[in-house]
Amino acid sequence: MKRTVLAGLAACVVAGAALLPVTSARAADMKPDDGKGQVQIAKQAASAIVMDAATGQVLFEKNSHEKLPPASITKIMTMLLVMEALESGKVKLSDKIRTSERAASMGGSQIFLEPGEEMTLEDMMKGIALGSANDASVAVAEHLAGSEEEFVRLMNQRAQELGLKNTHFSNCNGLPVENHYTSAYDIAVMSRELLKHEPVLKWTAMYQDYLRKDTERPFWLVNTNKLVRFYQGVDGLKTGFTNESKYCLSATAKRGEFRVIAVVMGEPTSPQRNADIAGMFDWAFANFYSEPIYKKGQVVQLGRIDKGYPAVIPMIAGDTVGILMKKGEKKDSFTQKVEFLPVRAPLKKGDVVGHVVVYKNGLEIGRTEILAAQDVDKAGVASMFKRTMASWLRLGSS
Repeated sequence: MKRTVLAGLAACVVAGAALLPVTSARAADMKPDDGKGQVQIAKQAASAIVMDAATGQVLFEKNSHEKLPPASITKIMTMLLVMEALESGKVKLSDKIRTSERAASMGGSQIFLEPGEEMTLEDMMKGIALGSANDASVAVAEHLAGSEEEFVRLMNQRAQELGLKNTHFSNCNGLPVENHYTSAYDIAVMSRELLKHEPVLKWTAMYQDYLRKDTERPFWLVNTNKLVRFYQGVDGLKTGFTNESKYCLSATAKRGEFRVIAVVMGEPTSPQRNADIAGMFDWAFANFYSEPIYKKGQVVQLGRIDKGYPAVIPMIAGDTVGILMKKGEKKDSFTQKVEFLPVRAPLKKGDVVGHVVVYKNGLEIGRTEILAAQDVDKAGVASMFKRTMASWLRLGSS
């Protein structure tokens, strides 16, 4: 009964919050800078950053490398490890996750999991992405790594791999604890990495949904990120709040091919947090635009593999790569080059076979790996003989 009443109260609070207006500072009303090269946005945030998702280029920053408590923005890294485990086949969305006593004991934002309760990984991810559920985060961490401690070790390992120099995790959900911090810049980088796994957007872009739909206690979820409803193009990512961290948000919005990541930390109120993020998006969309050269997984070209079977395979972009321009800027200052490495069979799907490099006025501004789209075995004697005969026949007929 206690849990049912608490769930009902939580739903009412969330529903009330959903009716709060989101104010937006229009780009036309902003001064372009303060005379020191800094645009006049995110004035109330302790730190902030605007990043182009395609190139990783920073458009605006304010104390972006300062170490601060992130609260539930922590769950961006938690979701990233889940999405990578899904992509590798280690887990499936249909997997049933059993809730431990420890996971069920988490306070703060939760979906009120009972000890022993089972829920699919997909529903757990809804709880994390929409409801910022601390209990679901621990349950998922235990399922993936055997314990939250091991999962946190993997979080820190992944942070190092991404080059995050001002980040250290001590838990998977962001509840207050010692030695748990990150920065606005690091959050933007891990957000950009999470966005490479587009299926996550089907949860982060939802405004509302239900868990336990077919039970006697359905649980209404409303996204803690109200901008998915009130700002055009917003489809993620994660809010956070504790008394220590104040109000935080890593948000992403897309218009056309231009996707922006905006992060604020240490905001005084939730409405101010939303207003500052909206103002950052307004400014970015008013002043810049982006065009992809190759999207992640797009075929760059067909490549011939020396002594390989098959001899020719698709070679694909390992990540989205593009150009970022100021409004009115000409494209002729940008050039691209495809560089292939000397590779030969055997190859595994995903092996690096080259790079796409982007230049602006002759200076490198971005690159992405080119990957083998499939396995390539070493061609046998019979295959090489047939290939040689075919080549001779073509030469003889020319």
